[in-house]
This record gives sequence, structure tokens and C-alpha cells, in this order.
Amino acid sequence: RHMRTHTGEKPFECPVCNYRAAQNSSLVHHMSSHSGYKPYQCTECSYKTPEEYKLSRHMLTHTGDKPFECSECNYKAALKSSLVHHMSSHTGYKPFKCTECNYKATANSILAVHMRTHTGDKPFECTVCEYKTIQKGHLARHMHTHTDLKAFKCSECNYKAALKSSLNLHMRKHTGNKPYHCPECSYTAAHRSAFTYHMSKHKGT
Repeated sequence: RHMRTHTGEKPFECPVCNYRAAQNSSLVHHMSSHSGYKPYQCTECSYKTPEEYKLSRHMLTHTGDKPFECSECNYKAALKSSLVHHMSSHTGYKPFKCTECNYKATANSILAVHMRTHTGDKPFECTVCEYKTIQKGHLARHMHTHTDLKAFKCSECNYKAALKSSLNLHMRKHTGNKPYHCPECSYTAAHRSAFTYHMSKHKGT
């Protein structure tokens, strides 16, 4: 199977388009672009994916396991990509630049989402109304306006959330947990947005 990468042989053909693959697993992944087939489903939320490794990675957001630690502050992340994005708050390094405006991003995938604000492309559509959006996460939040499902309840007050991540952020109000520590002064923050705004004051931006 490995030798196909050298010979260029691609025996697995897509029945819908001209796509060919050297491995059957690659064809299975490709087919999801046509059918939307996503056999791997999260048991905690509505997340689905065509690939098993992506589900394993997603599950870290529920288990609370955060193996990736920032060397500058106490920030921890479930995904390496999240840590890379976080590190830009310390370094300011954003190598991916928009060709239409001054926007810069830490990752090409983030830049790709931003570019939709210029192209007008909104690939994520609501199945109930005419709502469209540039980000999958925005659609997930929007869908709760139809179901009004808020399954995650705070154990300390009457707060309810549609997403577990929202409840986790809310709980910091009760626990006093402030994982974002400024390396320039004693400031700490519970939320990334507040931390990023604070850091901009040091950088004079």
C-alpha cells in the first residue's frame, strides 16, 4: 500500500466525480464531501465527523483533559492547535495575512474563515430557516434558537446553557478560576477576550 505513494497508482475511484485515491480510507473520507456521511458521533453533543481521529480529538473538549500547556502562563488546552493560537497572545506572531485587508491570523484555517467575510461565502445553512453563516460554530449556536434546548445547568445558580463550553466559562464566575495570566503585570482574566484586550494595552495597539 505504501508503494502506491511512489508509483502514483490510485485504484480507488469516486463514483460521483473524477477523484481517485491510493488508499480506501482516503476515498471514504472524500465521499463525505458528497454524501455528508459522518458515522462517528459524539455521545455528549451533536458533533459528527467522517473520521474517527477527529472524534477522539473532539472528545477532549468534554473530558476536560488538557495536555497542552503554555510555557508563558497557566493556560492549558485540549488541542495543540488551540495552544498555538493562544501563544500569539504572548508573541503577537500571526504569519497568515489577508490579501484584502489588514487582518492577520495564527493559522491558515482561521484565515480561510475570515476570507469568507470578503467573498460572501456562507457554507453553513440552517435547515429550519434561511439563516446562513461563515462558521460551523455560529450555526450550532443558531440552531438552539429553534430548539431552545439548554441541557447544561449550573449547580450554583439558575444559569442554563445550550453548550457545555458556555457552562464551563460561566462556572469561572463561581470558582474564581482565572487561567489567563499577563506576563507583564499581575493581571489575570477568566476569559480569553478580556485577556487579549488587556495585552493590547501593553503592546500599544
